[in-house]
Amino acid sequence: QVQLVESGGGLVQPGGSLRLSCAAHGSLFNINTMGWYRQAPGGQRELVATITKRGPANYGSSVQGRFTISRNNARNTVWLQMNSLKPEDAAVYYCNADLTYSEGDGPHSDGFWGRGTQVTVSS
Repeated sequence: QVQLVESGGGLVQPGGSLRLSCAAHGSLFNINTMGWYRQAPGGQRELVATITKRGPANYGSSVQGRFTISRNNARNTVWLQMNSLKPEDAAVYYCNADLTYSEGDGPHSDGFWGRGTQVTVSS
């Protein structure tokens, strides 16, 4: 069974930093793109950042220059370093991964989501 397990959310003051992590668990053959999305109350889920297996990253315009995504392929883990946090960054942050895994009759490819981790930015 594939699981994405997130950690690192919490409460931080404006201007502060947080680091989120997400580890993929299961019978995994390959993980392609990993990324982070967020959803604020009443809002739609939006892209924060993604990173391919070989490293090119893509960022949402609202976080460009403040957030950095990185990953360790051997550890099936992706991180999101968030600096200069603003109140509008407050949201539930979700990890996402496109991966190939083993189940029953052979390999399967699909996208998976974590359960989310809350980030609150408030003084």
